[in-house]
Amino acid sequence: MNVLSQVSKFLTTSGTPLQVAIRNASKKTGGSTKNSSPKVRPKHRGWKRQDGHEVQAGTILVLQRTLRFHPGLNVGFGRNGTLFAITPGKVMVTCEKVNLNWDHTWVQRCHGTRKGIDFYKKYFNVIPKEQHNNFKLIDQI
Repeated sequence: MNVLSQVSKFLTTSGTPLQVAIRNASKKTGGSTKNSSPKVRPKHRGWKRQDGHEVQAGTILVLQRTLRFHPGLNVGFGRNGTLFAITPGKVMVTCEKVNLNWDHTWVQRCHGTRKGIDFYKKYFNVIPKEQHNNFKLIDQI
């Protein structure tokens, strides 16, 4: 039996009018709010320059957390895993058999279980622009 049916029985049996107050919740229950926090920002990791793009020296090519992409010709490797161009030129992405420095901490952390196994990874290379060749030699006296 619910509360209202019990109250109605009590009113009919006692004969005296009784005031019934039903108390409702004063606040609504909070529902789940997924991804509504303004403090959560995307990290924008991944490729920043594609295959065939012209880049200047210092341009970021890839932002990564793990060693997904490897530095190739004229590409530097930052402490946080960033790949960047050392010289200006054209970006070229290749898939090559890895030749890793197994003493490096990043390599141990990401590929430590693959030691002694041949596998392929993507390498970012920067092919330098042609030089102008306008140099003049000065004779030494």
